[in-house]
Amino acid sequence: MTDHDFTIGFIGLGNMGRPMTTRLAGAGHRLLLLDIDRALTESVAQSLGQQAAASAAALGAACDVVITMLPDGRTVRRVLLGEADDGSGAVAGSLKKGAVVIDMSSSSPVGTRELGERLAKMDIRLVDAPVSGGVRRAVDGTLAIMVGGDPDAIDAVRPVFEPMGKPMVAGGLGAGHAIKALNNYVSAAGLLAACEAVRAGTRFGLDPATIVDIINASTGVNNSTLVKMKPFVLSGSYADGFGLALMAKDLRTALEVADATGMQTALADTVVRVWNEAEQKLGAAKDTSVHHTAIDRYLGLLDGD
Repeated sequence: MTDHDFTIGFIGLGNMGRPMTTRLAGAGHRLLLLDIDRALTESVAQSLGQQAAASAAALGAACDVVITMLPDGRTVRRVLLGEADDGSGAVAGSLKKGAVVIDMSSSSPVGTRELGERLAKMDIRLVDAPVSGGVRRAVDGTLAIMVGGDPDAIDAVRPVFEPMGKPMVAGGLGAGHAIKALNNYVSAAGLLAACEAVRAGTRFGLDPATIVDIINASTGVNNSTLVKMKPFVLSGSYADGFGLALMAKDLRTALEVADATGMQTALADTVVRVWNEAEQKLGAAKDTSVHHTAIDRYLGLLDGD
């Protein structure tokens, strides 16, 4: 494949999918779009001057490359293979031999390898390429893209990645999804630590904004203290666009990766438990930034209150 000589099917036009398709269209790529929300599909297609797919099967028949940006791996599998799990009436059943599917969702790496085997029997190549950076970097086209798969398949679709961000090859199929989950574990642990530090400092009589400023000038600085604490936590807006359910799911995936190696994960166990509790108590759709409202309860449990 050479630049722009193929049609890209893009499935999933949510918070991340919309700016990603905008970047692709702006780079001159030809797109065929699909979302479970038909009105959204039509609206985004019209705004970008692109086409809306009539169905999953129609998208597969018209495209050489398909990108999925969906909530989880189960949804990806259902969209690609259909309820019958053989591709009939779904995307995979209509794809040409040699086509490439790029799963940019945050899926389980174990499930990705299983899906890759199923698609390979249909002469379809799978590349996993989850992203990090959130909506802001999706808009800017500066996403970190964590890529796993066969080197030839990755090389074939490099022009697709370039408008959206920086592709970094992590290894074979499933490697991208594995490192994405582990990255989100580190990010979630950093946010939990930042929230605990601010809560503890505030109770000690310190100003919350001052706490964040000093941490950001010191060795405790991390993505959460730089990007989340003031704009989304201390401000009370709680709106960086990433739901608790998605973070909790990614953390469970990270624990699954670690467990598969047989290693002990004392810190990960705690982080996963706290995020699961936050999802249950605060609601699956809540933003991850709102998680700090559960920190008092969590600290109370630690203190024996």
